[in-house]
Formats: sequence, C-alpha cells, structure tokens
Amino acid sequence: MMSEPRVLLEERKNCQDDVLLRVSDLTLHFKTYRGVFRREASKIRALDGVNLEIRRGRTLGLVGESGCGKSTMGRVALRLHEPTGGLIMFNGEDITHLQGSALRRLRPRMQMIFQDPQACLNPRMTVGSIIAEPLNEHVAMKGPEKERRIRELLDSVGLNPKFANRYPHEFSGGQRQRIGIARALALNPDFIVCDEPIAALDVSIQAQVVNLLKELQHQRFLTYLFISHDLSMVRHLCDEVAVMYLGKVVELAPRDLIYKSPVHPYTRALLSAVPVPDPKTERARQRTILQGDVPSPANPPSGCRFRTRCPVAFDRCASEEPSWRKMADSRWVACHRAEQEKY
Repeated sequence: MMSEPRVLLEERKNCQDDVLLRVSDLTLHFKTYRGVFRREASKIRALDGVNLEIRRGRTLGLVGESGCGKSTMGRVALRLHEPTGGLIMFNGEDITHLQGSALRRLRPRMQMIFQDPQACLNPRMTVGSIIAEPLNEHVAMKGPEKERRIRELLDSVGLNPKFANRYPHEFSGGQRQRIGIARALALNPDFIVCDEPIAALDVSIQAQVVNLLKELQHQRFLTYLFISHDLSMVRHLCDEVAVMYLGKVVELAPRDLIYKSPVHPYTRALLSAVPVPDPKTERARQRTILQGDVPSPANPPSGCRFRTRCPVAFDRCASEEPSWRKMADSRWVACHRAEQEKY
C-alpha cells in the first residue's frame, strides 16, 4: 500500500500551529424571493454563528438532526459556498473570501468524500478517468506517471489496480465509496470533509470503510471533518464531537467526555436514542423524548434555538441567547443551565 511522501508527511507533523481549521462566528444565509418582481421574502439561516476548531491529524465528528446545517458547514469550510459572515482560518491563513487563482491553489489541500457513492461517480467514465480528474486539473502529470499514480491510489484503498478500466456500475456500493476516497486522496490533501460517507452503505460494509479512513489517517496524517447520523461510528472514529442544532453548534467536547457526561439537553436527548447492546441496561435506562418539530431556519425562536423543545427551558431561555463559552472540563457549550450538574 502506498504511503504519503515522507517530506510532506514530516511537514504536516512538524507544523507549529496545532489547529488546521478554525471557524469563528460563521454564518450562511440563503435569501428567498417571491412575486413577479422577485422581492426578498426571508432568509434561511443555514449557519448562524458556528464556532469550530479541528486539530491536525485529528477527526472532528459533526452530528445533529437532518436539516441542522451539517453538510452546509462542510461545504462552507471547503469554500464551496460563499459565507455571509464570520471567519474561516485554514493553516493559519484567512480563506473566508479567497477568490480566483488563490482559491484554486488551495483546492488540492481540501477535498471531500460524498454521501452517495453512485451519484458522485460519472457512469460514462472509467474508474481510472474518475481518479485522474483532479490530477488533470491541478498536476502536470501525463502518460505512464499518471497511470502509475492511479494504480497506487487504487491499491491504497484496497482495490485491484487492474480495475482502472472498469466502469462504476461494475462495482458494489462499498467499492464505489473506495473509488471516491481514492479520488479525494489523489492530490495529497491535508483536510478531508467526510459527508456521511457510510450512510448509503450496508451495515456490514460500513465498518470496513471507517477502518479504511482510520488507516489512511494514520499513514498520511490526515485531518477529517466527519459528518454523520451514526453516533456509534462517530464514537469509534472521532477524537472530538460537535453537536449542531438549527444552524448552531450547541456543544463541543472530546469524544469520551461528551459520551460519558453530556451537558446540553439536546446532546443528552441525542445520546439517549443510541441503543445499548445489553438488554437489561436498555430496558432500565431513561430516554429523553423531544416533543414537537424542529423550527424553521427562516424563522428561528428567540433566545435559545432549542428552547421550544427543551425539557428544562425557563424564562431566560426565551429572552437571552446563551453565549458560547468554555467550561472547566475543556468542553464548549451554549446553554444557560450548563453550570448545573443536575437539571
């Protein structure tokens, strides 16, 4: 299996700044229009003040209900969407409003693995041509050298290099996702957004893909933003976990801390929904059932976004938005009751 070029790997490990990606007060609002004259009707607050840090060689898991802004967060971090406000720092550089050739030079260092391995692969192109696309765009690599690189990438994700001349429909779902991973690795990126890469796969294949991601991270010192609904896989793969609700991150903490002692009521509700393999424990444990639906991002509640469904909300939650603050145990949380051990 091919390893990362030694010089590039050493540069990543020896970098002085431990944080590769830092997002501060990031917002993204989509305008909606109505009428013949297309007057602005409202704004969809897809992201509304997100704060995140991802350290080099680590994995941050991003979890939350559908529609909370997880995938949008990943795409904005890669500058596939222009943010409305806030700051994106990548490798110590402000890339918030980077454009043109400067943004193009940054692209090889930031890649994405998509959710649906069938939809993201062109059915009219061979596997070799699909993997070669980023090489054609960003690297002056031709002939035997490019073919050798394609074979190395296929081998690195556990596929036979002889499969380069086959088409995507000839592969299973897990194999197609490996092809997507090989394409993401083609330019030796530092940072990869994994946008629910196992959601469309059979349960028996999910663990294989996650273990492959862990192995590649160890070999190449990669940094991941892992977006998922599967909290058990997040626990297996991630070093830190961020919980999103309605365009905001409500809690961010090391993995073990957030699974053992969640502070935010929404985090507690999410974790209570994860089944426990022991039948006795499963029957005895208390689950938190949230009432009502997620509010519209076009018209979010005043104060705390979660207050309309929170089982411990009080008057202050409606009038004052909770601040994003660091607690004594190194976790970050946005909740008025965060300092209370029991509520």
